[in-house]
Amino acid sequence: MSQMPELEVTTLPADAVEVGRIADAWGIKGWFKVISYSSDAEVLLTAKDWYLLPAEKGAKHFTGTVLLPVKQARTHSDSIVATAAAVGDRNAAETLRGARIFVSRTAFPAAEEGEFYWVDLIGLSVVNREGVAMGVVKDLLATGPQTTLVLAYDEAGKERERMIPFVDAYVDKVDLAAKSILVDWQLDY
Repeated sequence: MSQMPELEVTTLPADAVEVGRIADAWGIKGWFKVISYSSDAEVLLTAKDWYLLPAEKGAKHFTGTVLLPVKQARTHSDSIVATAAAVGDRNAAETLRGARIFVSRTAFPAAEEGEFYWVDLIGLSVVNREGVAMGVVKDLLATGPQTTLVLAYDEAGKERERMIPFVDAYVDKVDLAAKSILVDWQLDY
């Protein structure tokens, strides 16, 4: 029988972002394999506090939110492996299988100039050069060489979507403080 590690029960921070999930135990010394939701998993490698919620499917060995202080995380082949002081062996690591990993947004490394975390763009209002409201960023899509903003807007009482490539040719300015994006784009007619 697998023994759940003793982890502190806590509340999920208001700025928590889901960044991955625990895939399985890795080795016999309590390490576990992590699946990152981002191709750049730097936040998983640098954040020292992970907040876990139970797996959405399969066995659940805990309820609510628990704090997992990470001792070490590193890349291994095409994935990430990590260990925590509270997870002493393979059996304990197996009880975490499927757990969803959240990290406080404040733990993210600073973005480079002109770069943005997708989570920071969700909810921003998009306006074109003429001052016409284009919509609100609802999602982003990675479409190969570029990212595309997916905007939600209302038309005759129905929610519609509009897509704008998130590239310098069309995006003039991102103002996180003002919660807006200025674009060189026209309405679809």
